[in-house]
Amino acid sequence: MDTWKKVAIGAAAVVVVVGGTRAAGLWGGSGSSNNKNLSFQLPTPIQTLDISKNTDTYSGTIIGNSGANLMRVDKKGDAQPELAKSVKHSKDGLTYTVVLKDNLKWSDGSKLTAKDFVYSWQRIVDPKTASQYAYLASGVKNADKIAGGKGDVDTLGVTAKGNTITFNLERPLPQFEYLLTFSNFMPQKESFVNKEGKKYATTAATSLYSGPYKVEGWNGTNNKFKLVKNDNYWDAKNVKTKQVDVQVVQKPDTAVQLYKQGKIDRVSIANTPELYNANKNNKDVVKAPEATAAYLQYNQTGKNKFLSNAKIREALNLATNRKELTNQVTSGISTAATGLAPEGLAKTTSGEDLAKYVAPGYKFDATAAKKAFEEGLKELGETKATFTITSDADSPAAKSTLDYLQGSWEKALPGLKINQKFVPFSQRIKDSQSQNFDIVVSLWGGDYPEGSTYYDIFKSGASNNNGQFKNEAYNTAVKEAESTNALNPSARDKNYKDAEAALLKDNNFNPLYFRSGYSLQNPDVSGIILNTTGLNQDWKSAVKK
Repeated sequence: MDTWKKVAIGAAAVVVVVGGTRAAGLWGGSGSSNNKNLSFQLPTPIQTLDISKNTDTYSGTIIGNSGANLMRVDKKGDAQPELAKSVKHSKDGLTYTVVLKDNLKWSDGSKLTAKDFVYSWQRIVDPKTASQYAYLASGVKNADKIAGGKGDVDTLGVTAKGNTITFNLERPLPQFEYLLTFSNFMPQKESFVNKEGKKYATTAATSLYSGPYKVEGWNGTNNKFKLVKNDNYWDAKNVKTKQVDVQVVQKPDTAVQLYKQGKIDRVSIANTPELYNANKNNKDVVKAPEATAAYLQYNQTGKNKFLSNAKIREALNLATNRKELTNQVTSGISTAATGLAPEGLAKTTSGEDLAKYVAPGYKFDATAAKKAFEEGLKELGETKATFTITSDADSPAAKSTLDYLQGSWEKALPGLKINQKFVPFSQRIKDSQSQNFDIVVSLWGGDYPEGSTYYDIFKSGASNNNGQFKNEAYNTAVKEAESTNALNPSARDKNYKDAEAALLKDNNFNPLYFRSGYSLQNPDVSGIILNTTGLNQDWKSAVKK
């Protein structure tokens, strides 16, 4: 999922946040600490409640807590049956058979059926939906054909008979059970979607809910709304909190002040070095695990001839001191990136962190960078170059990141001029998808704890390959991992290592850092499940003393 911002299924590592040392009411104030409602903050407005169209973390957080899927990630990070009574698969991994629980209901009291899941899977691959996440269904029978406009949605390998859903796959998908937890594959009621038409999921009132809570008071643009307990949820008896108040607070220091006044129950302090250093010794600090990578994408469509030149891209990568950047931008909270797949995402068959195993050898070498830049300019018949780097206006780390890159690159590469461009998060997403950039800062959080959640991003023609480069060695390695070696974990690990090496050889992107997070949390609050991938905060079991 896209993030400064999205980070977002599954969990490579999960923490259930419990307790702390702050005495109740220590910070005073008249906010949530004086009642049993939970109060949480989002750093940017949510974009949509449309299950099929969402791609950002924070919309995903609200969708994930107001919706339910066939399975849900538990506190150990395992996918467990939720709306499903049972989930079974064939020995060859090509058929999954799911039986639903009895008497499931939507938030309006209507019956929730197996057909609602079939419709949701069909809707996400339907080209008319234009979902950026259609590729996640790749591997399900005919999904690619349908998404490519070459097949009817009725031919998708997801069918229902009575209370049973059958998934027919074209190839084994090691991550499939985690897809059954993912918010973009939650059920949708076709008659409701059709009734609402273009208004569907653009407000709380034009949405329908299958999960622990239902959204109230969101009109599509406002920054304060609430999640209220869904009494028609199958496990409502174990949802102990009746209301979760949500507000968008875009300034991190303001959010921290609201926390200290008792008006917010959880807030990040990892947004800037200053904020972290000022609060890191607070007894309410908790680690917020993530599997999120920050990186630069280069527009390689030809719009900027310099970035179509391999030597120029090599120069930019060699001129990037990732350790120094990470220390300056995150105060050392995060880790300098070693490749595309971040730490904490998954482990190899030998138990090694996948990120460490696949690391292809990115390095900082100012002398080699200058030489490559001069060679690239000579190939193009130029003596200087100008780039604009785009990032999020509403991200505290964005300004310091661009300041560092501008200063260090211009110093290392004589003849280079860097311009900075800041746009709102939602606009940055649109600009990325339409290639309206030279270089763009991107963050991606894993959707499930397996390498393909990252390596699918940069396949040729992939919807999130915003630089639109084509790397055949990379494509071959990822294809082998997802087909020939889908059921051979050690061979799949080697494919991912080859894919990383191919990205480095062509300098198709520039990894910056693997994000880590710390938050302040009210010690009276317990039961929040934090996932490194997928739904980053699961509030189903959250409760306040």
